[in-house]
Amino acid sequence: MDCIHKGGSLSFRSMTEFQEKLREQHEKSMHQELETLLSTGSPASTEISRKDFDGFKKLFHRFLQVKGPSVDWAKISRPPEDSIQPYEKIRAKGLPASISASLNKLVVVKLNGGLGTSMGCKGPKSLISVRNENTFLDLTVQQIEHLNKTYDTNVALVLMNSFNTDEDTKKILQKYTHHRVKIHTFNQSRYPRINKESLLPIANDLGMSGENSEAWYPPGHGDIYASFANSGLLDQLIAEGKEYIFVSNIDNLGATVDLSILNHLMSQPADRRCEFIMEVTDKTRADVKGGTLIQYENHLRLLEIAQVPKAHVDEFKSVTKFKIFNTNNLWISLPAIKRLQEKNSMDLEIIVNPKTLDGGLNVIQLETAVGAAIKSFDNAMGINVPRSRFLPVKTSSDLLLVMSNLYTLDAGSLTMSKKREFPTTPHVKLGSSFTKVQDFLTRFENIPDMLELDHLTVSGDVTFGKNVTLKGTVIIIANHGDRIDIPAGAVLENKIVSGNLRILDH
Repeated sequence: MDCIHKGGSLSFRSMTEFQEKLREQHEKSMHQELETLLSTGSPASTEISRKDFDGFKKLFHRFLQVKGPSVDWAKISRPPEDSIQPYEKIRAKGLPASISASLNKLVVVKLNGGLGTSMGCKGPKSLISVRNENTFLDLTVQQIEHLNKTYDTNVALVLMNSFNTDEDTKKILQKYTHHRVKIHTFNQSRYPRINKESLLPIANDLGMSGENSEAWYPPGHGDIYASFANSGLLDQLIAEGKEYIFVSNIDNLGATVDLSILNHLMSQPADRRCEFIMEVTDKTRADVKGGTLIQYENHLRLLEIAQVPKAHVDEFKSVTKFKIFNTNNLWISLPAIKRLQEKNSMDLEIIVNPKTLDGGLNVIQLETAVGAAIKSFDNAMGINVPRSRFLPVKTSSDLLLVMSNLYTLDAGSLTMSKKREFPTTPHVKLGSSFTKVQDFLTRFENIPDMLELDHLTVSGDVTFGKNVTLKGTVIIIANHGDRIDIPAGAVLENKIVSGNLRILDH
């Protein structure tokens, strides 16, 4: 009996030794490949890529160590009451006369690495027109310019671009030279996609064209900390006396500078300075996949769906157990970012993102999320904000909402119209004929009146004439081969329209 036991532990030990050797071999091969890639570039591109690859090597090393989901489900508990504050409580404090001084210590950072491909657009997503010919970027600049004029301040705008968006964004920035906003840009890193089988880069050289066009990726917005520091911009802003950044996705039209949150940050006692605030908001059925805040090993921590063990995914999606989700509107201390970067103590969980390229090759991307760093900062907290601070435009259904009379536009900020009797946003589902922005625009002569709409579902070949009004629940379904034209001036209230409806000009 004893022999078998010994043999068992021996085979277990040799198994772990074997796995350790395999890991070492993978890591060695990866390092060799990266050096080979670096030898193919110009001196300037090699220097940038070497910095990028340093970060990538750390991520790859950790990827080889990680076994399964990165959380022990039994250790998860709800955050303590005071760690997530209600927004109303923070707003009730009022604003001091010195709010301008606080604004002068703030920098707005927009995550601008994404392309508009999911909405059928070429180029950076931030250049899609969302309202009265204004793009996401136009609205952002207008908001900050309005702040600077109103409070006589110099809040700067920083765009984190990716290699996908940098060139087009820089071209367009010239149009803002006469606006009262100083705009800086920096690029997030460029990491090599990894062949899923060999665990080696698929790139042949540092170039990005031809067969290398799919060989690279921007590694998620968690890369902001390293690339911000590498760019020199972090030190520059600290030297200018800036203390906090407000970070958000450029396609979240609700993410405007909130003076009450800023004041809360600035009014904490020096020994309890809050270094990180995450804006969270209440989950609805539409948000079940959003990351949530938990208490884990005495720290607030962001839990993403990718980190949840399979057996607990349904529990994670429950609206009762995890009531809030991360809006990705974050307020972060600049000196704290510098401290953590210098100590190399920013611990971000790895998100393994599998992709299949056009030719059928399976690759993996190693990514991180900006909010995952919350556990590394001192006195971090969540603020439960109104849903209006989360207004992302990910699809043409979202675009319909923000273009409609549900919202009024003032100085670059969208607010729910006072004429709408209840503050919830209608649930809109547009079918695949509306996916691309160009197709979407040709299907509406103008945007319907949606002030009293609760729910809209549209499927198939449907077009809308001028001045249509939608109220209550409206479902319009054109079956395959059929077409429905909603006539000009039509009022649809609690209606289901299906079949075939053509309006012919007389």
